[in-house]
Amino acid sequence: MNKLVFAAVVAASLAPAAVLAAASKADRTFITDAIQGNLAEIQMGQLAQQKGQNDAVKSFGQMLVTDHQANNDKAKQVASQLGVTPPTQPSAKEKAGYRELSKLSGAAFDRQFARMMVTDHKQTIAQFQREAKKTNDPLRQYASDSLPVLKKHLDTAEKIESSKSASR
Repeated sequence: MNKLVFAAVVAASLAPAAVLAAASKADRTFITDAIQGNLAEIQMGQLAQQKGQNDAVKSFGQMLVTDHQANNDKAKQVASQLGVTPPTQPSAKEKAGYRELSKLSGAAFDRQFARMMVTDHKQTIAQFQREAKKTNDPLRQYASDSLPVLKKHLDTAEKIESSKSASR
């Protein structure tokens, strides 16, 4: 009986290690990129609320902050399940985009912000759609659950972009 209990305890203690081993480099990269993307969108949303001229841009900025904070909490949980230390800042590329956008103001800010959000969300949706088809359960579930909100953001950004383009 003691051997059976010991074997069960050993097997249970090794289960998290098996999950960690199953997290491929691609899985770790995806969840790290997702967290950095969330952090970048939160910062961009805050910037839009500060510098946006159009009320739709400011409102979208608030939506980005709220939605990406919630999404980031989920992403950090998945990262923990995979044994990945979550990043605390956006990537260097995302920081550079923020710096460029922060130099603009008024209608120029609104137009560039909308363009950037359309481009970013199209790329992100494509990545999340690919991930949603994979077999790693926590990542697949996270990606699938994130897609409706990302698509809502893309739709909003496209509406802002077309309204800004029309008013040039």
